[in-house]
Amino acid sequence: MTNKMGLLNKSDDYYMELAYKEAERAFEAGEIPVGAIIVYNETIIGKGYNQREMLKDPTAHAEMLAISSAAEYLDSWRLEDCTLYVTLEPCPMCAGAILNARIPRVVFGAYDDETGMCGSIDNLCDHNLMNHKTTVIGGVMENKCEIILKTFFKTIRKQK
Repeated sequence: MTNKMGLLNKSDDYYMELAYKEAERAFEAGEIPVGAIIVYNETIIGKGYNQREMLKDPTAHAEMLAISSAAEYLDSWRLEDCTLYVTLEPCPMCAGAILNARIPRVVFGAYDDETGMCGSIDNLCDHNLMNHKTTVIGGVMENKCEIILKTFFKTIRKQK
């Protein structure tokens, strides 16, 4: 895709690949392999991977860590011109944080039929009762994002 000046813009696949690298870091750390990055003006300003076990923190989801990192970078809680890329569909907590941060666009990889709140169970990001709406694009690199999750859980089951 090219912009108005004819320069090549980076695609959703390009950025999802970078979020996937964060998921690999989670996998290597023994965490559920979910990774996230936040992009502002084609620059990564926040990133994170699941660290619930490592930090002993139920809120240490990839999205939450990436949002905190991006807010610190911009010195603002409003992430109005950003896109969040995450390898797994956000849960209710993360969808709420996305709305609170005013992130206008979310791109995710694998759907989550158990806790997904960006299209699977419901779409909190496009709910009529909310004061902010977020455009959601799901299924980017879906197979690759699913495979790392399935591999992780298969490995965990073998260890038990």
